[in-house]
Amino acid sequence: MCGRFAFYSPAAVTAALFGVSGSLDVKPRYNIAPIQYIAAIRNDEEAQAELMSFRWGLVPFWARDPSIGNRMINARAETVAEKPSFRNAYRKRRCLILADGFYEWHTEGSVKIPYFISLASGEPFAFAGLWENWQSEETGEILETTTIVTTAANDYLSQLHHRMPVVLQPDNALRWLGGDMELIEEVATNAPAFQAWPVGRKVNNARNESPDLNDPAGEPIK
Repeated sequence: MCGRFAFYSPAAVTAALFGVSGSLDVKPRYNIAPIQYIAAIRNDEEAQAELMSFRWGLVPFWARDPSIGNRMINARAETVAEKPSFRNAYRKRRCLILADGFYEWHTEGSVKIPYFISLASGEPFAFAGLWENWQSEETGEILETTTIVTTAANDYLSQLHHRMPVVLQPDNALRWLGGDMELIEEVATNAPAFQAWPVGRKVNNARNESPDLNDPAGEPIK
């Protein structure tokens, strides 16, 4: 799964890597948690990619209560095309969630050790995401929310967890936005090279937010 991540590269510059122009007032973030707002790319009504923000934790359009989004931060790639919560978004509302890395907790003995994971190149990337537009029947409040698609971990990341987010790079990301139905399987079997190292336990508290959160606290995994 993916329950915490970081995005500290300039949003406009990162979006430009994916061929998208635009600006977004996004501060560097080192400990992004569910129900917070994140930077993403989606296609607008004219099928033009745009840079915008979503709240993390997908709320289906049919939900009565937006609190359901607290439980829907991830969508399993294996069932995303059929599960009622995600299938409409999978067909019609995909997005790219911008990131520099993500965290995973690995149990070592009786202790859970947080690890920071990024591309081996250190470059920013995008999670495959889905988004929804939800409106309250009572107040008219509109929420645009998102979820991160996950798949089985590759050999490297399986040392930490059995799941990983679907990570996209500029050479294949726009295929995801365009509705490619085979891309998930392709990326899952040919995931990019990662690097990962243990970090301090300050990241356990979502209120902590500073550049040192992903500083190494031990040797990287090999």
